[in-house]
Amino acid sequence: MILPRKFLCVITDEHLCPVKLAGMALDGGARMVQLRRKTASGRELYEWASRIQELCRQRDAVFIVNDRVDIALAMHADGVHLGQDDLPASAARSLLGPDTIIGVSVSSAAEAEKARDDGADYIGAGHIFPTFSKEKTSPPLGTAPIREIAKASGLPVVAIGGINMDNLRKVMAAGASAVAVISAVSGAIDPVSATRTLVNQIWQ
Repeated sequence: MILPRKFLCVITDEHLCPVKLAGMALDGGARMVQLRRKTASGRELYEWASRIQELCRQRDAVFIVNDRVDIALAMHADGVHLGQDDLPASAARSLLGPDTIIGVSVSSAAEAEKARDDGADYIGAGHIFPTFSKEKTSPPLGTAPIREIAKASGLPVVAIGGINMDNLRKVMAAGASAVAVISAVSGAIDPVSATRTLVNQIWQ
């Protein structure tokens, strides 16, 4: 699976049906959906993953599982996204094989270089702006480090954290290849329309 050149990734919300949200995001033009639910059981994740994966394949979009290499492996998912405290990308690569997309969250150029050396295909940089979708223990990075992270890794950078319709263009102008959002879509009155607006901004 090859990453699109520029794209919007919609991450499922902890409080909404992930399958329903994924469908609306895809209807709005999202090219990647990431299944994330920290409190779910392995069985729940597997069942959601199978349904979301089918939706993604119908629309030629990328399906990514957050953290859980075992679920990604069982589903033959397009990819997995790993945090700094998860299984190293090198270990995930040995399990998932050369064709699976692996993303790694970083907050510095040094972490980005390490992720690249471990076999990552893209970098998740953040959090860029203040966000309430996930508890954070460090301050926002802002947009300035995005280009540095992209240069250090040589990989596509997916910016995440507090990104919305008002600040997305600043993120893309700072060197991001793509943007990942949660509340900008899940918290919208019309998630399909919100997704479509974000996608259009990415390509402006």
